[in-house]
Amino acid sequence: MLNKHLQKGSIVGFWIIILTFSISIAVEFSVNTHRFDPYKQFKFRVKWDGKYIPGVFRVNGLHRNTMVITMREGTGPNVQKKMPGETVYEQIILERGRTHDTAFEQWANKVWNYGSGLGNEVSLQDFRKDIIIELLNETGQIVMAFKVYRCWPSRYSPLQELDANSNEIAVEKIVLEHEGWERDYEVHEPLEPSFTEP
Repeated sequence: MLNKHLQKGSIVGFWIIILTFSISIAVEFSVNTHRFDPYKQFKFRVKWDGKYIPGVFRVNGLHRNTMVITMREGTGPNVQKKMPGETVYEQIILERGRTHDTAFEQWANKVWNYGSGLGNEVSLQDFRKDIIIELLNETGQIVMAFKVYRCWPSRYSPLQELDANSNEIAVEKIVLEHEGWERDYEVHEPLEPSFTEP
């Protein structure tokens, strides 16, 4: 009799584990419940001034670090208390193949424009921009977007290293300082397409 109860308990426990596991998987993709694969990093777009910037092949990623403040009271235990301090957002680096598109160059020139005359080197009204970084799924649907605020270029490289013995493309690069980012919660998981060939 005891063995039967133990067996029943084991079976019930097994199904609870399976059900819990299934629920946790379903939460990862609430619209496309058939999907198990995470999104890939190779499909994305960058946008500012309402336009998608062509040719961007690398974004270094979004990172923020919150500094730790430690404190100990003179009469307290021999352990330091830890609390959050200032949060620092790391630079965003964009790279693309060198073409005649001037989006990187025009923005960098708003921060410092050589030869424009004393007092006119910086375009103070509009040298900062908000940008949007969109992650796409394999079919090009937007699955997630991040808004990055008050960006400005601290470094611009119209050409990376040139090498006569290299077989690589010429690269243009811009480094952006900014004051924070957040996920755009108006972008929701899209319904993924399905088709049957004939």
